Amino acid sequence: MSLSSALNSAVLGLNAQSTSLGIISGNVSNSETVGYKDSTAAFSSLVTTPGSTTQGYSNGVRTTTLTNISSQGLIESDSTASSLAISGDGFFVVTDGSGDVFYTRAGDFSTDANGDLVNSSGYYLMGYALNEDGQSATGSVPTSTSALTKVNLENLSGKAEATTETSLVANLPADAEVGDEFSIDVEVFDSLGTSSTVTYNFTKTASNEWELDYSDPVLTSDGTTVIGTSSGGPLTIAFDSDGQLSSITDAGGTDVTDNATLVITGWTTGASDSSIVSNLGSAGKADGLQQFASDEEDGDMTLYSVDQNGSNYSEISEISIAGDGMVSVTYENGVSEPVYQIVLADFANSDGLTGYSDTVYQESNTSGTYVLKTPGDGGTGTLSSYSLETSTVDTTTEFSRMIVAQQAYSAAAQVVSTTSDMYDTLISAVN
Repeated sequence: MSLSSALNSAVLGLNAQSTSLGIISGNVSNSETVGYKDSTAAFSSLVTTPGSTTQGYSNGVRTTTLTNISSQGLIESDSTASSLAISGDGFFVVTDGSGDVFYTRAGDFSTDANGDLVNSSGYYLMGYALNEDGQSATGSVPTSTSALTKVNLENLSGKAEATTETSLVANLPADAEVGDEFSIDVEVFDSLGTSSTVTYNFTKTASNEWELDYSDPVLTSDGTTVIGTSSGGPLTIAFDSDGQLSSITDAGGTDVTDNATLVITGWTTGASDSSIVSNLGSAGKADGLQQFASDEEDGDMTLYSVDQNGSNYSEISEISIAGDGMVSVTYENGVSEPVYQIVLADFANSDGLTGYSDTVYQESNTSGTYVLKTPGDGGTGTLSSYSLETSTVDTTTEFSRMIVAQQAYSAAAQVVSTTSDMYDTLISAVN
């Protein structure tokens, strides 16, 4: 190997170690960057004249930058519900202000002025809207990023829930006289969230037999203003000799034990008609109405519980994101419903993605084409709310690599210096 070859190899060594130091510097500077994946310098020998007398000897070195995109960073807790971390494979699908689609693991999302979920680098999280049953609002599950939309929480408003079911647990006194009457006031809500009160009137008609009729609904706020018309009664309630509910029949003699229905029409509030199933218990079971002697034989009815499933209008009080990517909202009245589904993009070779600034990537020929999946499905990772994926950079390891790079650089520089001295000696000899 000639002096010129030695000098060339040393210069290549200087360039290689400079590249390595640049990679190390980039890693250290991003040690606190959410979702950042560290890079390493891969060195390989460079033989400039294969087949010559120097064959088998390395005349230099070249470097390749490897980014460990598929590596998993540590998951740390965060105080924001919309901060998301992926445990396992997959990438968030995000878009920039121009509408271009990218993929990232940086899940430090928060709502902007328009209600869109956007991370600290300005990329908007994408998913698809859900209906109240948790299914795609469009009727089909998107398989292309072009069918996804920004996850927006601003346009979500409060809502009211119409009452569709009431439930009573009570004891009708077996020692009551025929003709005795008892009543229970039940609050119900129409489709607009207006609260009204329907009185369930129980009248003993015979031994082990009662009649139930419903009053017209009145405004709960004043207790007197009638705002609709009730139908569905009277019902005949029969008990067996052991005090258990035997049957409930309507005026036509049809058994309605499992589906006794109160219908309210003509709401003056403008609400749609209500159909409310009165859950009064199961035949042969003590899970609703029963008939036993009253406490201390005072002949009074005992009411244990009265429930209904409606609610008044209320605003959003909480947003939650499940491990499968379903975004749900909970209203002040306690009602919850799904609103969006977050999806993950999966790649056959995620290490082959093309990297850009702000810790985002785009697919390449090496990475393969994306496949959209629900978190936790098909080998993709699950989401953790109130969490962030930290950088994969280990500063201790980077400092060790820095020392090695520095020593190698100094050695290569020494080769350059020595070669220069030898050239000087040769020139002096010639002169």
